[in-house]
Amino acid sequence: MANLKSNITRMYVFRFLLSMHFIGGVLVPFMTDWGHISFTQIMLLQSFFMISIFALEVPTGAIADYLGRRTTIIISAIINGVAALVYSSYPSFYVFMVGEFLWALAHALLSGADEALVYDSLKSEGMERESKRIFGRITSSTLAALMVSAPIGSIIAATLGLRYTMMFLSAPCFLAAVVGIGFTEPECGMEERGRDYLGTIRSGMAYFRDHRALKILAFDSIAVGNMVYMLIWAYQPILRELNVPIFYFGFVQSAMTAIQIVFLNNFGRIEGILGSKKRYVVFSAIVPGIALIALSANYHISSTVILILVISGLGFTRSVLFQSYFNKFIESDNRATVLSTISMLSVFVRAVTYPLFGMLVEWSLRNAIFIIGALTMLFTALSRVREEHLVD
Repeated sequence: MANLKSNITRMYVFRFLLSMHFIGGVLVPFMTDWGHISFTQIMLLQSFFMISIFALEVPTGAIADYLGRRTTIIISAIINGVAALVYSSYPSFYVFMVGEFLWALAHALLSGADEALVYDSLKSEGMERESKRIFGRITSSTLAALMVSAPIGSIIAATLGLRYTMMFLSAPCFLAAVVGIGFTEPECGMEERGRDYLGTIRSGMAYFRDHRALKILAFDSIAVGNMVYMLIWAYQPILRELNVPIFYFGFVQSAMTAIQIVFLNNFGRIEGILGSKKRYVVFSAIVPGIALIALSANYHISSTVILILVISGLGFTRSVLFQSYFNKFIESDNRATVLSTISMLSVFVRAVTYPLFGMLVEWSLRNAIFIIGALTMLFTALSRVREEHLVD
């Protein structure tokens, strides 16, 4: 059997390339200034993106189980590159919709397939207990790419124009597809490739429905995660409100990703300081909730950036932590489909949240941020996660 440890190293490179988003730090200005659309239209596009993922998530997860993770991962990278070229072709709401659909297809193809390939590679090598550390490192490579590319994107925007920040990100996506050719499919992830397509979907969804621990973990991850994630769309309008030059937006984005890398590589250490994994799960939700409420009333640039970094470091990294916990309760046969089912639920919630958040921002940016902070704390109070659910 091939040495599947090479899949892990290759995934670091693949995710780094796929995450070279030059557009990240100037995304809202790109859409409003170059694209000539309103913030509400931006949120409608994101809702359309999420609805598209919702429609595609389980079928593409089943394709990953049926045809193999490697193939779907390569196709996803290619479609990502094409989407960037479409998005930067012409400033039109409807052209942007085509780009969003392509990105949704690429996201749905990758969702669950990359995680399943990595976890099954670890399982084949008898390294399952390393999954939290490995998933943390893979996400760190993603964040490292965002950290590097965001300032570059700001420089591109300031010198060549906003359009080119989107256009240029297609190149690393196509390079990622080349890297993906070298992946090796783990044997424990291939036994379902001959199974009936619809049977794969039904089995994965039934597995999640009947698993109480998975549902409890998914509620916490999805409810809190979707509230905190709204900061991605709120922080650039906040910086504009404070008259921060667009040149610096990418550097703020870079700092947001840098702080996430710090937290991702210190999960165990922070859990040790707090005394338990459950306490860290609560801490990583309550603190961002409080920080969001504080952010809504803050008008100083330095303290605003600090609050943004606190929310990013603790709140944005929770999804990686929960990836590891999810996998402990899922058998290899259904891994990609079950993970896609959980992801599908998340995007459905986000699809509903985006238009509401857009309307709130149009009404009052500050009040919108306060509300998502309060909801973050409410969902944390409603969580039923226990220590026994958090298995290493």
